[in-house]
Order: sequence, then C-alpha cells, then structure tokens
Amino acid sequence: MLGVTLNIDNSNQYLNLNISPDLVQDKIDVAIVHEFIKSSKYKELFIFDENIVDAINSYKSAVKSNSVTIIEQRIGERRDAEIKCKVTDDQLSAILTVTSEYAGTQVSIESLRKALDESGVKRGISHKRLSNLVKQSAQALPGEVFEEVVAKGLAPKPGKPSHLLPLVQNALDRILKPQEESASRVDMRNLGAILCIQKGTKLLRRMPPTKGRNGYTVGGGVLSAKAGDWLKFTPGDGTVISDNDENLLLADISGMPKFKDQKMWVDNVFSCKGVNVGTGNVDYDGSVLVNGDVTEKMIIKASGDVTINGFIESATIHADGDIIITEGAMGKVNDSGTQYSTSLTSKGHIHIQHGQGLDIICQGNVTVGRQLAYSRINCQGKVSVGSEDKPNGNLFACSIKCQDKVSAGTLGAVSGSSLSVDFSEGFNTLVERKDTLDELLKQIKQNNYRHMERMSIINSKFIPKEMQKRVDEANQLFKDETHLLQWLENKAIEMQDSKDKYQSDVQLVGNKRIYPGVIVKLNNRTWRADREYDRANICFREHQWSFETLT
Repeated sequence: MLGVTLNIDNSNQYLNLNISPDLVQDKIDVAIVHEFIKSSKYKELFIFDENIVDAINSYKSAVKSNSVTIIEQRIGERRDAEIKCKVTDDQLSAILTVTSEYAGTQVSIESLRKALDESGVKRGISHKRLSNLVKQSAQALPGEVFEEVVAKGLAPKPGKPSHLLPLVQNALDRILKPQEESASRVDMRNLGAILCIQKGTKLLRRMPPTKGRNGYTVGGGVLSAKAGDWLKFTPGDGTVISDNDENLLLADISGMPKFKDQKMWVDNVFSCKGVNVGTGNVDYDGSVLVNGDVTEKMIIKASGDVTINGFIESATIHADGDIIITEGAMGKVNDSGTQYSTSLTSKGHIHIQHGQGLDIICQGNVTVGRQLAYSRINCQGKVSVGSEDKPNGNLFACSIKCQDKVSAGTLGAVSGSSLSVDFSEGFNTLVERKDTLDELLKQIKQNNYRHMERMSIINSKFIPKEMQKRVDEANQLFKDETHLLQWLENKAIEMQDSKDKYQSDVQLVGNKRIYPGVIVKLNNRTWRADREYDRANICFREHQWSFETLT
C-alpha cells in the first residue's frame, strides 16, 4: 500500500506500522489497515487494535496540519503459546488450558510437562493426551483456546463391609445339587441326605470387612481408603455365638438350619416315616421332615420348612418356609379346572421332582425336576422345569401367574393343550405403587415450592429477637421437607428402574421346543404360538413381545 509499510523491529519481536502522510494517496482507516495486515506475511502476529486507532488518528492530524513526518507505531508482537494448569479442588484431575501462539513458539511435550511440574502434578499424567494437545496446537488458529484433562488421580475405594458365610446349606440347596458318587458319575436318585444338624454345629461365620484400596492425588499424595464396617451379628432362634470366636455362630439346638435374608436360625424338627390316616394330620411349630409318602386327604402345616422324602397324592401342605418334595406330587382336577385335590402353599420356595394336578401358591420360586402338567401356579418368583443350569423338562397344560422368567425344555404339547403364562399381576402392582408415589411426589413438590417462596420472604425481613426461635423452627421444617422430597425423588427413580427391570426380566424360554397353544401375556400385550418353534426365547422388548431364536 503506497505510503503505508509494515516491518519487524531489530529484536524480531514487534511489528511496526509506518505511514508517510505525503505518499498516501488512497483513503486509509482502521479496517483497511487490518485488511492490509491480514494480506501480509505478518497476519499471524498478535495485533494491538488500539495502537492502530492511534496511528490512524495521528495520520489524520498530520494531514490537517500538512505534516510530512513519518508516523511510526508499534501495532503487534509475536506471542508464544500460553499454558495454564489448573488442579481441581479434590486433587484428582489436572487440566491444561492452551492458547495457541501468535507467530511465536509452539507448545511441546516438554513445555506441557514443565507447566505440570510447576503446578506440582506428578502422577496420573497421560502422554497420549499431552500429544493430543500438541497436535491441536499445531493445527489451531492464532489465539485459539482449548483445554484437556491431562492427569487423573485415583479416588480411594472404600472397603466392603463384613459379610455372612453360611457353613451349612439349606435343605432346598441340597436337594437341587445331588451328591457326587465319583469324579465321573452323579447319582440323580441320591439327592443328598436331609440331615438335621446337632447342637454345637458350626452354622455361620461373619467374614471380616476388607481394607479397601488407597488412592492418590495428581500431586502424588496418598488418599487413604476407609475400611469396611463390621455388620451387626445377631443370633437367630436356636443359635448362639461361640464363646471362643465372636464371629462364629453355633447351633444351640438340634434341628434343621435355615439361612434367609442374611439371618441364620435352626428350626425344631418333627420327623416321621409318613403321613397317613394312622399318623393323622401334622400341625407343627417348626420344620417337618417326612421320610415317606403323604397319602390322600392328609394335611401338613408347619411354621418352617416341609421336606418330604417321598410322594404325595391329593394332600394339602402349608409351610411358612420352603416345601421340598423329593419325589412326585399327584392330584385330581375337576372338569372346569377350578378345584384341585393337591394344594401346596408356601411363603418361600417350592420344589418337586414331577407333578400333575397341583394348585401351587408361593412367594418364591417354583422348581420342578422333570415335568409339570395340568396344574395351576401363582408365584412371585420364577418357574423352572429341569436342571438348574439349563432347564430341559416338560411344562404343559398349566395356568401360570408369576413375576419372573419361566423356563423349560419343552413348552406345550403336540396335542396343542393350552399353556398360559401371565406376568401382569406383578407389573400392575409396581405400576400402582409408582402412580401412588408419583402423586405424592407431585403434591410435596408443590408444597415445597410454595414453602420456599414464603421462607425466602420471611428470611429477607428483619426478625425480632422474640420471633427468631419460631423462624428457626420453620427453617428446619422446610429443610426436613426438602430432604424428604429428595428421598422421594430417588425412590421414584428406583421405582421406574424396577418397572423397567421387570419388563426386561419376564420371558418365556423353551430350550428344546415350543408347541402351538402356548400363550404369554403382560396386560393387553399377548403372544400366542401359532406353530411349532425350535429353541426360542419369548421376551418383552419396547412394549411388545418379541421372538428370539436360541443358539
């Protein structure tokens, strides 16, 4: 540009603007000078905008006074890349902020490490992230700002609390895991002796908590982990803590051990060789062990488990614990399918080897060894027919209401007999609870917002001394209400998660075959087998039933 030149000073650091008033022919202003700089080799230098304005003002003054003195103004400079390091308050992260250079020295791995070292960052530095910063800087425009977390500490991991380790198995666990005769043979008929433990038997050990894992800060400091807590160790009925070991639980009576919900107890046991008209019905406060059959129209009631090492026919069994039948159970059903001569009711789980014509009600799982037919089941857990690891038994001609997976080898029969599985009851209970909680949460939210506005007004006013106590009480009530609201919000999230989990858990699994006549329901969503299927899984996905082939 005639009369306007740019040059670097002798230090090769600063950019000067020279204007010769007598040589300038075209109009010049701040914008024109900026365009002139951008088109020159000095476009990447840092420009002092205010100095350009001063130079233009000086030029205008020279023109008015007819001065020919050359105007020289420093308008720019080279600037090296700027590096700032910030360590977070928890000392677990270090962040580098880089402002790219203005025709100056670029950042390098060495300069980044120096900045970290000056900030005391010694551990958890990522060479990959430093390299990424260098690469970004090389490709950036002058003055571009970017940041990266380049070092991370390790938060301490708290120790796990003590836990309870049962030293004896529940009767149901022994039934489901037959004893091995040798390394190569398993006798399926020997389901394990149902032994009643003797007084003094070791039942349960409280295992110590773990120490946790220490962490470290980016500065190299050690963050000590909190050791796990010792859980309360309370003896159940029929048990006592050892005099020699405060973490060992012993049997205080002879009987049948039971471990449930992190509690161990020993039931008194009534043992007999069979239940029939000769022995009479059994009503016992404890567990019942029958080493024989239960004959027609007999009744067994127990506050503990009922274990039958035999067969039952047209009998009634009620247990507050588990019901275990090592052989079969048989009953009769009326023509309308509403009355069953064999009834099994349990507050725990129910296991039978095979069954037909049964009315089963339980709060846990129903497991069947080989086959179940012409029965009615209402349980709050899962239904499994066959081996525990991969159910391969037969399930047909049954009406089932449950709240978890139903699995068997063969579902339905060649004859097309109906097998109905309904998962609606448990889901509707969850929905009802969620709706109730949501309505309560909505009301408390409204109240909390209204109270917040009122307390804000009150706290902004001058409070007389004699009223301060009442205001403090009101503030505490508002704080308690806010805590309740937060707790309810967390519960609402948990309830939604439970609802989602229920829908993902319910499924019908046929490990061998599914025959026509099988129906599965979740409220108004129904899937019906209209043909024969090989190994398949019927699951609930995106609000509808879907068919998946098992491999």
